[in-house]
Amino acid sequence: MKMNLKKAIVAVAAAGAIALSGSVMAQDKAASLDELLQMVKNSQIAENKENRQREAQFRKQRANQANMLAQAEATKKAEEDRSARLEQQHKEREQDVQAARQQLDDRLGSLKELFGHLTSTAGDLRAALDSSIVSVQYPGRTQFISELIEKMNSETKLPSIEEIERLWYELQRETVEGGKVVKFNSVVSDPAGNKAEREVVRIGNYNLLSDGKYLTYDVKSGSLNELPRQPGDHMKGAAAIQQATSGFTKVGIDPTGPAGGTLLSALINSPSIVERWHQGKLVGYIITGVGVFAILLALFRFVVLSAMGAKVSRQLKSNTASTDNPLGRVLKVAEENKGADTETLELKLEEATLKELPRIESGLNLLKIISMVAPLLGLLGTVTGMIVTFQAITIYGAGDPKAMAGGISGALVTTVLGLCVAIPTVLLHTFLNGKAKRIVHVLEEESAGLIAEKSESK
Repeated sequence: MKMNLKKAIVAVAAAGAIALSGSVMAQDKAASLDELLQMVKNSQIAENKENRQREAQFRKQRANQANMLAQAEATKKAEEDRSARLEQQHKEREQDVQAARQQLDDRLGSLKELFGHLTSTAGDLRAALDSSIVSVQYPGRTQFISELIEKMNSETKLPSIEEIERLWYELQRETVEGGKVVKFNSVVSDPAGNKAEREVVRIGNYNLLSDGKYLTYDVKSGSLNELPRQPGDHMKGAAAIQQATSGFTKVGIDPTGPAGGTLLSALINSPSIVERWHQGKLVGYIITGVGVFAILLALFRFVVLSAMGAKVSRQLKSNTASTDNPLGRVLKVAEENKGADTETLELKLEEATLKELPRIESGLNLLKIISMVAPLLGLLGTVTGMIVTFQAITIYGAGDPKAMAGGISGALVTTVLGLCVAIPTVLLHTFLNGKAKRIVHVLEEESAGLIAEKSESK
């Protein structure tokens, strides 16, 4: 019983030691109850010392926080006082500004209205100079005008008489330079993006030329760029005026100017003949192929009929029948049937003439068919092109008239191609048919003459 009580006391003491001190390690083992009590006592002493240190530190921090709070309140009070003083100074300065502004208005008088007109004029001139090609030759003019406008709108600065006179000078210079044709050097970019210094010809305020080519002026970057496509024969004289030193030279200009010029843009954007031909697409290619075939066939038949007509003409002058021409072969049949009666001879000659007709008229019917089919193919291409155009309008709408006009123009290309094939084909067919009929007429005339001689000999 005593042993159990002793064990219980040891257990309670150990639990109390663990609860009171977390610093007692699990590996520290008391050899006896006395040692355990001593360990608990030492732990309590260490904890009390640590707690006192913490309490001292907390009190010190609390005192510091109180000092900091007092300093913050003092700073706040000082800033509030400073804010009140600044507000009072601001009100006083506002009154001084109002008084100074009123004094300025009184002293300016009619000059204020003058500055308003000058500001409006300077603004219009700045906008004009920004887009003027004269600025390529005389850069930096708009910077002065911007500074002048800033001064005229300022309440602390006034423009001088010299600056106002320079505004008038720039206005007059722009007008005078717009009527001159001058040469100067500037950096020009070619379509590949390569930049080089070239001699540039400025035609008034309309166009810029260099090396016989038209240039465009980029207003935003202030750079000169060679047009990727030149207007060609529409606007001649670019190279001539580049080489001219005096006198008058004919040259085409765009009166709307290089910065967004509508005339020059329309000329360079106009498709060439080859580009228009490609607009016909598959149907256009077919029409072109048919037309080329018709021309080759017509040339071949022209050579054949010309040679055949020459041989027939020689046969008419000869008394001997030759089998290298239609008339000779017909006369040969007449010679072979001299003993036949008139009716038999007539039938023989008619048969011989009919045999020659396919050789004489070969290919003429095909030319006639091509002359009729070519316009129909052109109409087919136009109809299919219009269908595609209207489908695009259905999907994207009709907000862009240029796109509609471009689609309709491309669709009409096949009609033009069809007519370009049909018209010469009809003329060639008519011409060749006439040559063939002349040969056939000679054959029929000679056959009728032989029959007549046969009838008279009876």
